[in-house]
Amino acid sequence: MQIHVNADKNIPRHEAVALHIETVVAKDLSRFTDQVTRVEVHVSDETAQKPADTSFRCMMEARVINLNPVAVTHHAGNMHQAIDGAAEKLKRAVASAVAKQSAGKRSSGAAIAEPEEE
Repeated sequence: MQIHVNADKNIPRHEAVALHIETVVAKDLSRFTDQVTRVEVHVSDETAQKPADTSFRCMMEARVINLNPVAVTHHAGNMHQAIDGAAEKLKRAVASAVAKQSAGKRSSGAAIAEPEEE
């Protein structure tokens, strides 16, 4: 699973930030490593220098094999909360998408039994 980290000009480009994001995403999506090929992460400070309760935004998009991309967004007061919240949302969204895909495969592969003749 590849993890690509993108940040706007208001987010400092530190290796520690990228490492934190990669660690959180890898941990939260660890049970889906066979299904998820890539995760795009976009972190931004929407209000830049202005104080706000939810100025940080983290958007994550997972590419799941044989499914449409799964995307989530989380707003929070600091960057770490935004990242953690988005990763948790992404984990639930991917789990739901994979479960629906599995349920669809099971129901579409079921054979219809014909009534027995007496």
